[in-house]
Amino acid sequence: MLGYIFKRIFMTIPVMVVVALFVFLLLRLSPGDPAAVIAGDYATAEDVQKIREKLGLSEPIVVQFVTWLGSLIQGDLGTSIFSNKPVTELIAQRLEPTLMLALTTIIFSILVAVPLGTIAAFRAGSWIDRLVMLFSVGGFSIPVFVLGYILIYYFSITWRILPVQGYRSPFEDGMLPFIQHIILPTLTLSVIYIALLARMTRASVMEVLEEDYIRTARAKGLSEVKILMRHALGNAAVPIVTVIGIGIALLIGGVVVTESVYNIPGLGRLVLDAVLARDYPIIQGLILFFSLIYVLLNLIIDLTYTLFDPRIKY
Repeated sequence: MLGYIFKRIFMTIPVMVVVALFVFLLLRLSPGDPAAVIAGDYATAEDVQKIREKLGLSEPIVVQFVTWLGSLIQGDLGTSIFSNKPVTELIAQRLEPTLMLALTTIIFSILVAVPLGTIAAFRAGSWIDRLVMLFSVGGFSIPVFVLGYILIYYFSITWRILPVQGYRSPFEDGMLPFIQHIILPTLTLSVIYIALLARMTRASVMEVLEEDYIRTARAKGLSEVKILMRHALGNAAVPIVTVIGIGIALLIGGVVVTESVYNIPGLGRLVLDAVLARDYPIIQGLILFFSLIYVLLNLIIDLTYTLFDPRIKY
């Protein structure tokens, strides 16, 4: 097991190098000059050239990449062009809201989607099954920002139940303000995740319910609840866990939109602000950070397979 873990961690190095190269080239070869953006509309050509030299943009692109990669290996993600702060410091400042939003979304989605998918599979063809499938299709169809504005209109503006936007830390402001501010963003971000997970849970459980050992369990007189919990859901857990890992990518994309709608000062909002300002160091650092998190989470998902299927060994 330890050998497999070290091997997978070692394999992340070339993956991250490829991601770094792709991000570097994508930003450098995209239209527009960051030096001209920083200088402003009334800057002269000399002013723009001075900024380019200060940022190292006048060097050949190979030299820029080698210099940037060397700093990256030392843990230096660079310095923001506009705020003049280290990118690592900006990420650390914005990490908590995004982390708490992701955790509440994942927990809520699993608690809702797995039972829904299991019940839909057990009652396949019934009105419950059709309702769950309708919800799954609708969850994929409605854009995140549209759902967010709908929830804000009803829960915050019309009924005045929950705050419109903002974030409160559970460690500084207490749990009640935190819950009040995190409910709507969590619901907004959870819909597409619940739709994906419920659909996959239904398919996996339905496949397991057709196996011979399920018929044997019924022949022994076991209750349907025990059959579902002990035999069906346990054996269907591996593909469900896989989808949970894949859904992390949906969360990364959804966080950017959700935090913008609800004005949450997290990493998603930082991404949007950096893109609008063409702040290359922040964009590069955030993409690399999200890529590393995604790779590590997939490693954790792979390791959890052994908990659900004893036949899997690393």
